[in-house]
Amino acid sequence: MASVLAQGFNLLMKKQSKQFRVRISTMESDMEFSCEAKWKGKDLFDIVCRNLGLRETWFFGLQYDIKDTISWLKMEKRILNQDVPREEPITFKFMVKFYPENAEEEMVQDITQHLFFLQVKKKILEEEIHCPPEASVLLASYAVHAKYGDYDPSIHTPGFLSQEELLPKRVINLYQMTAEMWEERITACYAEHRGRTREEAEMEYLKIAQDLDMYGVNYFSIRNKKGTDLLLGVDALGLHIFGTDNRLTPKCSFPWNEIRNISYSDKKFAITPLDKKANVFKFNSSRLCVNKLILQLCIGNHDLFIRRRRIDSLEVQQMKAQAREERARKQAERQHLQREKQLREEAERARDQLERRLILLEDEAHMANEALLLSEQMADLLAEKAQVAEEEAKLLAQKAAETETEMQRIKVTAMLGREEQRLMEQKMLETEMLALKMAEESERRMKEAEQLKQDLQEAKESERRAKHKLVEITSRPVYTPDGLPPDLSFSRENLSFDFKDTDMKRLSMEIEKEKVEYLEKSKHLQQQLNELKTEIESLKLKEKETPLDIIHNQNVEQGMSKQSNFKKLTLQSTKSRVAVFEEL
Repeated sequence: MASVLAQGFNLLMKKQSKQFRVRISTMESDMEFSCEAKWKGKDLFDIVCRNLGLRETWFFGLQYDIKDTISWLKMEKRILNQDVPREEPITFKFMVKFYPENAEEEMVQDITQHLFFLQVKKKILEEEIHCPPEASVLLASYAVHAKYGDYDPSIHTPGFLSQEELLPKRVINLYQMTAEMWEERITACYAEHRGRTREEAEMEYLKIAQDLDMYGVNYFSIRNKKGTDLLLGVDALGLHIFGTDNRLTPKCSFPWNEIRNISYSDKKFAITPLDKKANVFKFNSSRLCVNKLILQLCIGNHDLFIRRRRIDSLEVQQMKAQAREERARKQAERQHLQREKQLREEAERARDQLERRLILLEDEAHMANEALLLSEQMADLLAEKAQVAEEEAKLLAQKAAETETEMQRIKVTAMLGREEQRLMEQKMLETEMLALKMAEESERRMKEAEQLKQDLQEAKESERRAKHKLVEITSRPVYTPDGLPPDLSFSRENLSFDFKDTDMKRLSMEIEKEKVEYLEKSKHLQQQLNELKTEIESLKLKEKETPLDIIHNQNVEQGMSKQSNFKKLTLQSTKSRVAVFEEL
């Protein structure tokens, strides 16, 4: 029984010893896998790509550190038969190994683009790729857009970028600018990117970055046959020779289509040009492992260089077709959402306009009510005054009648005597004068009563007009802006789209139109960079410029760019360029 248990335990230990653990670090997360001892590099690489949903595998590789240098896991050899670290879990970095010549044309999947974006951004921030200040600000604005989406001043208030690492430290130290000043300039550019998706912002970032001199270049220390220390640059276009103090401007370049064969023996490396008149040019590297790495990168970049110039494989054609359909679908969805958003904004504006109109009508109704109340009060007051005037007029008429009676009585008694007559005449005269005065006062009172009646009539007319206006205000129809139905409603749910051939053709034409407009956008990009440079130039600290900054400025003044310099160098014959390399 004990022997059976021992055998089972030994089998279990043997089975476990055939497995080992690995940790894969990507730019966003870490993954761990249990691998079998017989696994080759390709087995592990394929599992990682499947977990990431990545199909454009030819750009990537698994990198590891060994003996103070980097190395790439070979696909065709067993993992444990390579010089990988022996401590478990064995750590590999899933990294971009080969760069495209044109990111927009060659990258198909969004995940490919995203991984490139993260790695290139990291290299720029860590200053492995030299980036001029004005381009750094513009790249930072696209990185912010990729993370936060469209700029919204109510959300993205000053200080929202305070914890973000967006600019290389070299650029920050080069200018007398506070963090707030940098954020202000980045935000100003960020606000102009409104309407782009995350994928579009990342692609714009890569399109700017790929024009930087050090983008996609792997540098290696070498010596030519004269023993001169130089740098070998390997990238998507070919091999470049740099001085040790200038990684931006190569002294000579050799495109992949001019190279026939690459080989090495120990530390010596030999490159055979396609031009038979040209000599084989040789150089020495520092270590054998460096030569192995150079050869790996040369073979991979050369294969991709040739592949780009051939008809796409069926797999790539299918991927591009799917990507086009997906982009067309997303564009149609985005346009639909944009239309819905526009309608919603128009409805909100209409609602605000109706609310303002309602407030105005309420104010008018309140004023009309106050005018009506005032008119009623005035009419009551005038009616009271008219009644008092009428009563006073009646009283005066009564007094005038009494006075007339008294005058008649006095005339009768006047006949009694002259003295009495004289006195009576005098009294009669006074009475007549009083009667006349009373008559005048009565007439004045009557006129005043008539005037008050007229004012009362006007007040009633004013009251009638005020009531009519109030009825008119309250009975007006609800204002509805032209072009908006009263029952307008929106829904975010059940968004579905049926694509017909005509729709796909139309969307494809729109996509092609965007490509044509790219040239105009590139002019705008250059203008943006020039404006940014002009804005911050006065704040530059000249004494803090690095040698690469000075070289870059000299290249700009001379009108030299990465592409123009490469074309200029390759105009010379291969033989003459080999001679230049050997004489360095």
